[in-house]
Amino acid sequence: MVQITLPDGSQREFPGPVTVAEVAMSIGAGLAKAALAGKVDGNVVDTSFTIERNAQLAIITGKDADGLEVIRHSTAHLLAYAVKELFPEAQVTIGPVIENGFFYDFSFSRSFTPEDLIAIEKRMTELANKDEPVVRRVLPRDDAVAYFKNMGEHYKAEIIASIPANEDVSLYREGAFEDLCRGPHVPSTGKLKHFKLMKVAGAYWRGDHRNEMLQRIYGTAWASKDDLQQYLTRLEEAEKRDHRKLGRELDLFHIDEHSPGTVFWHPKGWTVWQEVEQYMRRVYRDNGYQEVKAPQILDQGLWEKTGHWDKYRENMFVTESEKRDFALKPMNCPGHIIIFNQGIKSYRDLPLRFGEFGQCHRNEPSGSLHGIMRVRAFTQDDGHIFCTEEQIQAEVIAFTTLLQKVYRDFGFTDILYRLSTRPEKRIGSDESWDRAEAALADGLRASGCDFEYLPGEGAFYGPKIEYTLKDAIGREWQCGTIQVDPNMPERLDAEYVGEDGARHRPIMLHRAIVGSLERFIGILVEQHAGALPTWLAPVQVAVLNITDAQADFAQEVVKMLKNQGLRVSLDLRNEKITYKIREHSMQKLPYILVVGDKEKAAGAVAVRARGNQDLGVMPLQAFFEKIASDIALKS
Repeated sequence: MVQITLPDGSQREFPGPVTVAEVAMSIGAGLAKAALAGKVDGNVVDTSFTIERNAQLAIITGKDADGLEVIRHSTAHLLAYAVKELFPEAQVTIGPVIENGFFYDFSFSRSFTPEDLIAIEKRMTELANKDEPVVRRVLPRDDAVAYFKNMGEHYKAEIIASIPANEDVSLYREGAFEDLCRGPHVPSTGKLKHFKLMKVAGAYWRGDHRNEMLQRIYGTAWASKDDLQQYLTRLEEAEKRDHRKLGRELDLFHIDEHSPGTVFWHPKGWTVWQEVEQYMRRVYRDNGYQEVKAPQILDQGLWEKTGHWDKYRENMFVTESEKRDFALKPMNCPGHIIIFNQGIKSYRDLPLRFGEFGQCHRNEPSGSLHGIMRVRAFTQDDGHIFCTEEQIQAEVIAFTTLLQKVYRDFGFTDILYRLSTRPEKRIGSDESWDRAEAALADGLRASGCDFEYLPGEGAFYGPKIEYTLKDAIGREWQCGTIQVDPNMPERLDAEYVGEDGARHRPIMLHRAIVGSLERFIGILVEQHAGALPTWLAPVQVAVLNITDAQADFAQEVVKMLKNQGLRVSLDLRNEKITYKIREHSMQKLPYILVVGDKEKAAGAVAVRARGNQDLGVMPLQAFFEKIASDIALKS
């Protein structure tokens, strides 16, 4: 007898070995039809997998995250099947699942065109409609190498040849197409209904620039038509919000080939930067942080002590002076410890909170650069808290509360909390990890935060909390973090005098709220689709005259607005007022003030708010009060 335990705790008995599909059918025909795979004792397997002994089983459908991954994996194979049908001379290489979809790399004599993608997607639909069974078989490695070589699939043969000789490999066949894969896969191609091919890009074979450039076809696949449509709508909305496009249109910044991976800030963009930085500076000041400034360039010996030279050297920019090697700092923490080490510190000085708007440089690969979101030179709202182990929880509570307020002020209210715990390779005793993880978890609970654990995702030196915000279209951005680090204070000999008169090592808490200011401003631009709230907008008000007769009054209005501390532009051009309103509206300004003869006579302004809202004529004082309220409320 084989006893199967289902997720609800119920059990079913079978007289002998039984497949996942047969268990699903025993529960109900509806479930059997929806089944994409099974999870046997925690491992995802095909529905054809035979269970030979007592086991726990969950039937996986399109409603499950594992089911969605199986769909996408199988759709990648369907893509390769269609390509081979249409272009038999193309060679297949690899086709993994990625976030929101999949890709497959091909070697082909010419570039795939947009018309090719349309034809391939159409063929995929035809093959899916044939509902061909997906069948697994196992071959010895050398037999599999010979099999693919005979088919002319040299890339696939090379992949298999890299597998140890004593291992078997699994192949999956659907119709005329067979591919190397661990699986699992859907039981038949008919399960694949909701997909779309997105684009073609170049990719080096095995990620090595010395190898052949292949063609990578990207696609997306979902469990339902609605899910697919919602994803495509999100992509469309994301394209409208692309910070690179809006950065050009709103004259905020640009990236230039003369300094790849760094940002050229224009006056308007730098105004936004300054608003963010000065806001965060006030946050530091009001919450017990002392602002410091450490050098940009530090000696190689320091980076060797911290371990960065061994583990991070390839991402560091290096220089030399007077036969000494230096590196531009990729992070701020060593400099803060050097500052901490100046003078004797007492337990009474702890917690000691340092903050710095520290510019860092990281030699990121050019292919990973992305607008101002991923750059080589960036500034962090970086902070380090030196404290005792007993103070960690209180600092986590205070930091979490502070972070929540900052995110609210910037327009983010949906925050995800994740606690990364000890990895397999780590330093420190289990007892110290227990205490550190408990302090972080208790700090989140005391802050009223629901959180999830990420087992094994902590740094080698300590656990961490990641704070991830959700934007207006549901995308997730991991910005904030607080990390427990006893390691770097040890490496750089940081210590304080305890109440017992002895020397002790402090715990160092790495913490950031917005993280990279460049990236955070990019997120803000996309969150607000360029229409930044009044307090952040580079130009808050534009004043427009209708004719030259109101030019003097318009200038007077601008002067009064500037005296109120507002950022104002004046447009006295001899253009139609409708043209001027439309042009300034496209710049997404919070307010446009129009002055004509009636407004001049009354000492008032006609107010138009963003979104083409006509607020009518207001006395200047009333407008001052309205915009002051907007700024105070961060609205």
